[in-house]
Amino acid sequence: MNSTRCSKLFALLLVVTLALSAVAPATAISTEQSGVPNDAAVGDSVTAKLTLTDLYSDYEQWTLNGETELTDVTWTVTTFDQAGNQKAKESYDGQSFNHSLALDTDASKAVVKVSGTVPEVENFTFDPQQEFTFATLSQTRKGGNSEEIETWTANYHTEDSKSAREAIVGAQGAIDDAPSGANTKDAESTLDNAISAYEAQNFDNAIDLADKSKKSANSAADRAKQSEQQNKLLMYGGVAVIGLVVIGGAGFWYRSQQQDNYRLR
Repeated sequence: MNSTRCSKLFALLLVVTLALSAVAPATAISTEQSGVPNDAAVGDSVTAKLTLTDLYSDYEQWTLNGETELTDVTWTVTTFDQAGNQKAKESYDGQSFNHSLALDTDASKAVVKVSGTVPEVENFTFDPQQEFTFATLSQTRKGGNSEEIETWTANYHTEDSKSAREAIVGAQGAIDDAPSGANTKDAESTLDNAISAYEAQNFDNAIDLADKSKKSANSAADRAKQSEQQNKLLMYGGVAVIGLVVIGGAGFWYRSQQQDNYRLR
């Protein structure tokens, strides 16, 4: 290997090393959750528990940080020892908190309870559905960088947006269920308009357009089925005609053979 190739290889390895060093390593803390909703309504009160174990696999002393987009938030951090005995319990108000953890406190598990209100939707999107950050927990060592432990998200909706989404999903289902050969272009175009209306928060208009799209898709499906039935009838009719021709030809041939035999006699 010549010096030019060596220098290029060294430069490549240096770039890779710098790139890897720039990525914050994932924490070794284990997490479990209960109560984080898949979908929630704006204004609903929600509560979840986030359980952390293996607290000191990285550092013997560090700060637990929490953030959320919920409003009217209360955090409660409860720590337990290895035998399951409660060691300490602290509560915090607001959309963020900081809580110190240390190995010498004999706390081996932390349970973070977060309670709050689902916020208003700032931006409606159909695909992917709009979501908010239910909670993000991070680990910060003293004088060091902060590393994300895990983030939990949830979809959210208003009553009107939920109705519009359901109508759009129904229209999409009608298009998907249409048989092959069905011309659903009009239905698909109307569905696109319904989605645009949804994302513009014109939910009544989105519902109307979705209903039209569904009806159009169903009509296209009915026409395709009728056409398929007609084609089958034509095919069966053609087969029947061919059968009659064959039978008639066979009969004519048989009669002609009988006549020839009679003449030969």
